[in-house]
Amino acid sequence: MALNNPAFSNPAFQDPKAVQTYPGGRQAAGLTPPPAAQAQYGAAQHAGTDAATQAHLEGMYAAPSAGAVETDRMTVEDTVWKTVGLFAILLVTAAVGWVWTMAGVTAANPNPSILPWIIGGLGGFVLSLVVIFTSRKKVRPALIFAYAAFEGLFVGGISAFFEFIWPGIVVQATLATFAVVGVTLALFASGKVRASKKATKVFMIAMLGYLVFSLINVGLMLFNVPLAGGAFGLLSQEVFGIPLGLIIGVLVVIMAAYSLVLDFDQIQQGVRNGAPRPYAWVGAFGIMVTVVWLYIEILRILAILRGSE
Repeated sequence: MALNNPAFSNPAFQDPKAVQTYPGGRQAAGLTPPPAAQAQYGAAQHAGTDAATQAHLEGMYAAPSAGAVETDRMTVEDTVWKTVGLFAILLVTAAVGWVWTMAGVTAANPNPSILPWIIGGLGGFVLSLVVIFTSRKKVRPALIFAYAAFEGLFVGGISAFFEFIWPGIVVQATLATFAVVGVTLALFASGKVRASKKATKVFMIAMLGYLVFSLINVGLMLFNVPLAGGAFGLLSQEVFGIPLGLIIGVLVVIMAAYSLVLDFDQIQQGVRNGAPRPYAWVGAFGIMVTVVWLYIEILRILAILRGSE
């Protein structure tokens, strides 16, 4: 059902029968006891195995579940730690992008450099495509690390640029992003929010519409069409005194939050399918794509609001 994030297009996150296509299946994932243990337990019940055997079997069933390392299967916990690792890389390169952007700012040259976030954006886009299309055959963590590094350069560069124009905007965007992610995760964990086929279809239509609108907006800005005047093109126009970018931005934030729900759902599906452990990197990659998208949209909403003051 993960139609929103191409990172989860792999069958490991979609096909409930995929568990049968991986070596070891559910048994390797630690989801069912091995056949030998089942047979032994059955024999103990029907043939009256002695107390020592019964105690041994009870100990096996009472033992802690095997983790990702022991089973070589994807787990939610392992995906969380990999996600934390990727964001650590992003933060380091974001600092580099921030310093690089502001390094040339002087009294004589008060213009921040846009080179870091252009390089980071292009590099991240290319690497994301490579990761998406190659992970169906083999997951390469090195490519995902490189993506996180370029994405950090992009986030740090564009954040520094916006902060230079609207001081304090980065802290506001960061806190808002944490709030949206935290609330979405809490609602998903509590079971109050779940992905559905109907909602996903509506989401896909909205995503396609937003993509077409964004392409048109960029095209009008490139050709300096008067209608798309302003820092954000059509988004700078007002509807009943409200910036169009604010209206669309709120809808996009809701879309990004639902995209996170789909990401969490697909990670759980991958775990249920007994996907190999390397696919936890793909899950972490998918979450990073969505969270960065969410942050950039919130940053733009705040910039539009600050710009209209």
